[in-house]
Amino acid sequence: MPKKSAGRSILPPDQSPKHSIQVISRAINVLRALEGEPEGLSLGQIAQRVGLARSTVQRIVDALRAEQFVMAASPTAGVRLGPALIRLAASASVEFDHITRPIMAELSQTVGETVDLSVLKGHSAVFTDQIQGPHRLRAVSAIGETFPLHCTANGKALLSVLPEGKLQRLLRMPLPKMTPNTITKLAELLSEIEACRRTGIAIDDEEHTEGISAVGTGFVDPIGRAVALSIPVPTTRFKRKRGELATHLLAARKRILDTLGTPSG
Repeated sequence: MPKKSAGRSILPPDQSPKHSIQVISRAINVLRALEGEPEGLSLGQIAQRVGLARSTVQRIVDALRAEQFVMAASPTAGVRLGPALIRLAASASVEFDHITRPIMAELSQTVGETVDLSVLKGHSAVFTDQIQGPHRLRAVSAIGETFPLHCTANGKALLSVLPEGKLQRLLRMPLPKMTPNTITKLAELLSEIEACRRTGIAIDDEEHTEGISAVGTGFVDPIGRAVALSIPVPTTRFKRKRGELATHLLAARKRILDTLGTPSG
C-alpha cells in the first residue's frame, strides 16, 4: 500500500484539474509575495498583495508551513519563506549555472568582453557569475559584489522584468547620484525601464562608474528569480561596439530561455 505523505496537501480531494491548477497558482503567488521580505508578512498583508480572502490565505499558508515552504517570522505573528525553498533553490541554482555558463563563455568570446550574470537580492543586483574578457583594459567585479539598481545596466534590466507593484516598492527610496550621468529623477528612470521592456536592452552610460559603460538584458528564470545578463565595457570601446553588443546579448538571452523552455517574447 502506498505510503501517505506526512505533509498536508494544498490540493483539496476530488477537485477538477482546473481547480487544482488554480490552487497551485495561488500558492505560488503567496510565495512570491514573501520574496524579498526577510522580516515576513502578516496574513492580512499577504491577502492584500495577492488579492485573496484572508481565510483562503490562511489555508494556503497552513499547507505551505506543513511542507516547510514557509515558517513563522516571529514567535507572535507573520510568516516568511522557509528552509525547503532554500534546498530547492540551491539545487536549481546549480542546474541553472550549468546552462548559463557555456552560453556566457561563448558570448564573451564572440564580443571579446567580460560577461556578468546577476540576480536581484533585496534592493541590489548581486553578481553570481562572470566570464572575463581578453582585453588588458576591461571591467571586472568580484562574484558576490552588490550594485545599485537605478544606475547599472544589470540593475535596470532586473527592474524591467519585475511586476509593477514590486518595482514601485523598490524605487521608493531616493536615487543616489554616483556620477554626473546618474539618473536621480524617478520619472526619467521609469522611462528607461519602459524602454528596456520594449527593446530588451538596458544601458549604463557611465552612470555608476566614470569610464565604464554597459548593456544588460533581463529575464525571469523558471523558479521566479529576476536575472540579468550584462556586458560592462570601458567607454572608449563601448561607443563603437554598443549595437553589436546589444545584438549578441539578446541572442544569448534567447538561447538561455530556449534551453530553459521559457518563452523569450
